[in-house]
Amino acid sequence: MSSFWLKSRVRLAQILSSFALVLLTLVSPARAHEVLPSITDMTQDGSTLVFDMRLNIESFLAGINQADVADTNESAQAASYDELHALPPDALDARFRDFWPDMAQNITVQVGDQALPVTLTNVHVADVVDEDVARLSDIQFTAPLPEGAEAVQIGWIRPYGSLVVRQMGVEDPYDGFLEAGEMSAPIALTGGNAMGALATFINYVPTGFDHIVPLGVDHILFVLGLFFLSSALKPLLWQVSAFTLAHTITLALAALGYVTVPASIVEPLIALSIAYVAVENIFLRRLSPWRPFIIFGFGLLHGLGFASVLAQFGLPEANFVPALIGFNIGVEIGQVCVIGVAYLCVYMAREYSGKGTRSGVAAALYLAAAAAVLAIAVPLSIFAPDLLGDLFPLLAIIAVMLGLSGAAVNVGQYDTYTNMVAMPASVLIALVAVYWVIERVFL
Repeated sequence: MSSFWLKSRVRLAQILSSFALVLLTLVSPARAHEVLPSITDMTQDGSTLVFDMRLNIESFLAGINQADVADTNESAQAASYDELHALPPDALDARFRDFWPDMAQNITVQVGDQALPVTLTNVHVADVVDEDVARLSDIQFTAPLPEGAEAVQIGWIRPYGSLVVRQMGVEDPYDGFLEAGEMSAPIALTGGNAMGALATFINYVPTGFDHIVPLGVDHILFVLGLFFLSSALKPLLWQVSAFTLAHTITLALAALGYVTVPASIVEPLIALSIAYVAVENIFLRRLSPWRPFIIFGFGLLHGLGFASVLAQFGLPEANFVPALIGFNIGVEIGQVCVIGVAYLCVYMAREYSGKGTRSGVAAALYLAAAAAVLAIAVPLSIFAPDLLGDLFPLLAIIAVMLGLSGAAVNVGQYDTYTNMVAMPASVLIALVAVYWVIERVFL
């Protein structure tokens, strides 16, 4: 192989690594104004249903499609949201009351086929305690029950996002998490609507998965940090097992209320754990004796992060354990999917690296796949960010892995996977994680 071609291929890898650094830095998630599910407590008062709802008013007023973004900064209406977030409570109260007639038309409360009118009765806008934290406010609205009503259904339009509905004042109350645009099953007004253990378990599995793929970019990078030390099954199994056991423990303890740590402490530490794992990858070529124990400690932190997610919409008291197990299994399925996709992205790079050979065809396929992913992700992120939603960071990560793998298979040397895929990827993960630490502490 001529030195010219070798230098050209190494240069190509350097260019792709630089591009990857810029891309991953740009897609690092901003947590300033996280989109949260709205929560409503439904109480029957005679012939009237009373709904006490906690929600982020600014997201509704700005017209953000809360079903497609995890953070308001990802929306095309981010500037409008920030202006609303800066308003004092009285001003935001007045804006919401003007907006209510439009919102009321998009809320469905029905008995049988009869839609019930909803009337706003109270608004309480919270003060802005922290500019970098979403403000949650409270509203109350009512709906008149027709004579003889026995059950009611509740829902709203998809752009309003997820809705938690909790029935109050009855035995075995309904407690449901409605995905964006989903309509509840008929809720008996006298109670007895509590989901069974199996239904609760099934309902919370996709919720756990969703908070890894696509919402948990930081957790995804942590899992990739484990993967890039060694994609061999045994060392990866040791690390993932330690991580899983640890976050299961703290998730349960925090959900039960035994452990409470502010997000302002947990989130920077989670970012620091990602940076540590990635930096250790750069200096180690195999699993160290202490790494599983360190991963276990970091898993405790990530469990607290998952617990903060659950705290946003709570767990049903009657079926706490099935809900917790379902959520945790959803998280594990998400992590397995991340490892599976990562393995597919680097498979040929590992194969040719072990043989010390190259393949121009494989390199072309890798680079074409990376270009195709970017050709989809970049235009949509510019012209239709709400349509792409939370998938852009994931697509960017996939494009980076494909690009690095394409460069690696085009160089006929041993250990190109480690030198041109695993090491550069670990460096990028470390840099992004360090940026998150700075962002979550100082910005």
